[in-house]
Amino acid sequence: MSLMDKLKGMLKGHEDMTDKGIDQGGDYIDQRTGNKYQSEVDTAQDKLRDQFTRPQDRENPPQ
Repeated sequence: MSLMDKLKGMLKGHEDMTDKGIDQGGDYIDQRTGNKYQSEVDTAQDKLRDQFTRPQDRENPPQ
């Protein structure tokens, strides 16, 4: 079992919290870097959401 499979198993059923954590992590990085890498951070957030959240969660992100 790979590390990615273990992470997905731990986060299953907590997609809303996972999405919130991805947002908070990206916001923290943007704040610390003065938004210098904002587009790269946004791309990374999108890729993490693809891996760890359900498709319907991505269509309606929490406010």
